[in-house]
Amino acid sequence: MSKMKKTGFTRSIAAIGAIALATTALVSPAAAQPVPDDLTVMPPVPTDYQPARTPWGDPDFRGMWPIDNIASLPMNRPAQYGNRFWLTDEEYAARQAQYNASDARYAAEEESGTIGMGHWVESDSSGRRTNLLVSPANGQLPPLTPEAQARYQAGRSSWTPNTQFNWVSDFDTWDRCVTRGFPASMFPFRYNNGIQVLQSPGYVVINLEMIHDARIIPIVANKAAADARRWPANVRTWMGQSIGWWEGNTLVVETTNIIAGDSVPQNAYERGPSPLNMATLGVPPFNTIPTSPKAKVVERLTMTGPDSIIYELTYEDPDVFTAPWTARLDWSRNDEYSFFEYACHEGNVQIRNYITASRAGLQPVRETEGGDGGAH
Repeated sequence: MSKMKKTGFTRSIAAIGAIALATTALVSPAAAQPVPDDLTVMPPVPTDYQPARTPWGDPDFRGMWPIDNIASLPMNRPAQYGNRFWLTDEEYAARQAQYNASDARYAAEEESGTIGMGHWVESDSSGRRTNLLVSPANGQLPPLTPEAQARYQAGRSSWTPNTQFNWVSDFDTWDRCVTRGFPASMFPFRYNNGIQVLQSPGYVVINLEMIHDARIIPIVANKAAADARRWPANVRTWMGQSIGWWEGNTLVVETTNIIAGDSVPQNAYERGPSPLNMATLGVPPFNTIPTSPKAKVVERLTMTGPDSIIYELTYEDPDVFTAPWTARLDWSRNDEYSFFEYACHEGNVQIRNYITASRAGLQPVRETEGGDGGAH
């Protein structure tokens, strides 16, 4: 698959935006949102753009919206940026140089006929943002509650140190190719960052490239109508129950009924996915953050131009995080982007290899000391 097919169109937009920045007002190339003079201020989402309409009258969001061009933006704000949401001119110039180097690595592989990391890891950090979180204003995820922190520390996955892998229950759902969980699936990773939006009367589908999760979202009149359609509390899925409605030209999606659990139990059926995945930059390590039955996600998708959507996600789980948090992502249209097959289960020998190696290494320990397992 060619560079243009996968990410070149998005990068061309970023390059054009960079040129414009050199001569005009500071604008984020991904979403064409003006950067304020005060870099510590995050302006509200613009709502003045009037998107095209579907044949049945809804705002038309259909298309490919890959987020590989923001995959190198961290969730938490690095300390070097202080309380700033936006980069300075000098910082942006340095970022653009890194961005160009990524293009150069890809071009070098194309020229040599050798496909390597330049093609596989397609993650950049275009635009002027310092990080993805916009609330809390300090750019840091809220602390975990004491109980959640204890379960986070006791959890097990392929990413936790000093873990003995005796069976599949010692791995998380992403290790086993089941799911990244929700809302983790909506955040950028190192690769497979494609997002496709499909619409039909009464439905929006958000189709994800990694693991090929497809969120089929019924559209109702308002929140009250969504509340009336909620499943019973004991009916839960990995991606939860998502129901949407339109507020003007903004699509609002509320998700509840997410499978609850953590990475502590030995019983695989009692284990739950982490709401955040460590493969998203700036996220806590280990993939062992718990999810409680109270977890709720509210997403807001607003088209700010023909090729740009501002995506906001607010997560609250009072049994896990001490406060809600909100991330804002800039989606850029690239209808030439195509999904790669995500063949995760096929040939997934790593689970077996972890168990085999762990048991082999554990045998001398059992013979001399006994003992079992370890947490991080």
